[in-house]
Amino acid sequence: MKKQAQKRPRRFSLSVKWTAVVTTGVFTTFIVLALILVAFMRAILIQEEQNNVQDTLNAVEQRLSPVASNLTIASVVPRIDVSATTAPAVGGTKAVQPSTSIFSDSVVTKISREDISLAIYNKQGEVIFSSRANDQPLNRTSEMKIYEQRGDGFSGLIGGGPITSSRTGEVIGYVQITDQMDAFHSTMHQVYLIITVLAAAALAIALALAFFMTRRFMQPIKLITNTIDIVNEEPQSSVRIPELRRNDELGDLVNEFNGMLDRIQQFIDQQGEFVQDVSHELRTPVAVLEGHLQLLNRWGKDDPQVLDESLAASLQEITRMKRLIREMLDLTRADQVDVQFPNAVCDIHQAIDQVVNDFKMVHPEFTFLLDNELDGPVWVRMYRNHLEQVLIILLDNAVKYSKDRKEIQVSAGAEEGAIAIAVQDFGEGISPKDRERVFNRFYRVDKARSREAGGNGLGLAIAQRLVESYHGHISVDSALGHGSIFRITLPTITEAKATALQASAPAKPELHD
Repeated sequence: MKKQAQKRPRRFSLSVKWTAVVTTGVFTTFIVLALILVAFMRAILIQEEQNNVQDTLNAVEQRLSPVASNLTIASVVPRIDVSATTAPAVGGTKAVQPSTSIFSDSVVTKISREDISLAIYNKQGEVIFSSRANDQPLNRTSEMKIYEQRGDGFSGLIGGGPITSSRTGEVIGYVQITDQMDAFHSTMHQVYLIITVLAAAALAIALALAFFMTRRFMQPIKLITNTIDIVNEEPQSSVRIPELRRNDELGDLVNEFNGMLDRIQQFIDQQGEFVQDVSHELRTPVAVLEGHLQLLNRWGKDDPQVLDESLAASLQEITRMKRLIREMLDLTRADQVDVQFPNAVCDIHQAIDQVVNDFKMVHPEFTFLLDNELDGPVWVRMYRNHLEQVLIILLDNAVKYSKDRKEIQVSAGAEEGAIAIAVQDFGEGISPKDRERVFNRFYRVDKARSREAGGNGLGLAIAQRLVESYHGHISVDSALGHGSIFRITLPTITEAKATALQASAPAKPELHD
């Protein structure tokens, strides 16, 4: 095992894996949302820039279209309404450099930024007006268009097209707007910077959140692991996982795990009790058998009377041992009915009638009075053989401990969500001291009489285990010299639920062999 532990490959703990997965998920989600937001913002800003360029192109075209012939400085300047100085231009034509510029116009004011340039050309492509010195080369097109251009140190929008005379319908020049989009690039740079800072913050928050969640989720698992290690080292340990004050699946897991440990411990304790009880209770019959065998070995071989007495006594003790073992097995199995008979149901009305009628036939010297107030079938979640066994135990005890008055009364009635059964005898009764221990295993109120009647003190213990295993309750009221009343209460179910449980319940073996 040490060699296997040494060869164990390196692994990443579940905490690391969960932290990585949660962090990656949260961070990836943030990045995707941020990129979508940036894309929308970029599209909106570019659209706004395009609208500004388009509005300016429309305004310029509207003012220059009344010109009938080729555009000149004289025909352009008055219509644009600027006071300007001239500067050399391409082909010897004087280009206008505005002083107040055209930006006094309400529409053209939108491009008053330094990163926007307006240029007007005649139909030969010679510049006759320029608002800035950063114009891009003229791109002659047959219609007005706006497009984005990148490269050669320029990244922005270019919009332009021909100017058509409204009088002659001929092209009289060209207009072109160059938008370097400095404001757009500055805004996007700030957005990217903010996104980067937020991404770093999101990564840190995601790591912290993932670490906190993983630590919270792993705590019950670590507690379970530690508890398993302790139980493996000491199976009899009573250690349990501390209760988690959380109403979720992990809390349910801890509760179920503790319940499983309790059941395992119960089975272990039952096994130990079974061994102790068997060794204790079989000691007497084994000693009796040993005494008779020694007696036969010494004198019984030649004495028919001794031989007959010893054989009869030995057979009686063997019969007692068989009954004892069967009852102890019944007692052990009574603690496992929730596993063996999870969907068993029975009609308590019919079961009571059958058991009482059987006792009337077996014990004709007794009077059995049945007061059954149940109208029709009444269903309980209990294996029928178990219910019959409980009733047989109580009626058998009533018969054994009855004195002069050979009368036993059995009653059954419905309560709110439950059924109540009572078995009353008029025998010797039970003292208060004995009532507290009457359901203990191997306890006998009258030990001498119990042995004469063949009892081992396990009947009431079996009855109590069976009733409580089906979430019922059993109790006793008694007075010395006046008899005892044993009461049973069992929860009832509807007929529809009983039918559904019967349909899903597999066949089960009886409780005892």
